[in-house]
Amino acid sequence: MRPIQTQNGRSHILYDAELPIHAEPALFDPAAWRRRGQLLGSARGRGETAFVSDGTHEYVLRHYRRGGLPGRLVHDSYLWTGLERTRAWREWQLTAELQRRGLPVPHPVAARVERHGLFYRADLITLRIPAARSLAQVLGDAPLPAGRWQAVGACIRRFHDAGVHHADLNAHNILLSGDDIYLIDFDRGRLRAPGAWQQGNLARLLRSLRKLYNESLDVAFSDADWQALLAGYGAS
Repeated sequence: MRPIQTQNGRSHILYDAELPIHAEPALFDPAAWRRRGQLLGSARGRGETAFVSDGTHEYVLRHYRRGGLPGRLVHDSYLWTGLERTRAWREWQLTAELQRRGLPVPHPVAARVERHGLFYRADLITLRIPAARSLAQVLGDAPLPAGRWQAVGACIRRFHDAGVHHADLNAHNILLSGDDIYLIDFDRGRLRAPGAWQQGNLARLLRSLRKLYNESLDVAFSDADWQALLAGYGAS
């Protein structure tokens, strides 16, 4: 990985120069990818996500949007307190560091921050993990074997042992691809010393799984599944 930082007008871009990309504003514009016939699809969650391909690689483009009540008022603007403190910059750098440590995360491709006076908007691009589905999607199709739940727990433990505090650990941010398990979306994540936050992470994930189960009878999740996850977490 070779991080390079550029500026084009009010746009600041941080990217991996080892990847075959052009670090320009159009890189972050789903409409530009659509015009070239390279837009694969999109999804809407807390942010706006587009899936694109340049013929060699597939990428995930995410535009940062606020959630909750603030999101109804200011949508996608954040207070400017310096480039290094912007959400996209921090997430790109944290994800790059986690990859350097050998943790299963998506490869960070590029981040863009556009400053508008006292505020900024931001975008992040990562490599798309091949054939990956979220834990939430998988549970909507069929129960997960106990061994896979244990593997999920072991994966989370790897991150915790490395001091990685995932700010939004939920069933949508855990991806399964074949035998591999990844964590994604490190917005507001950080490296911390061990503490109560680790159990808080697990509690947040449990709430997410119970919410999925309560909202859809098609979601397969039980107390035995959670105990299998905890067994994998504790055995690591």
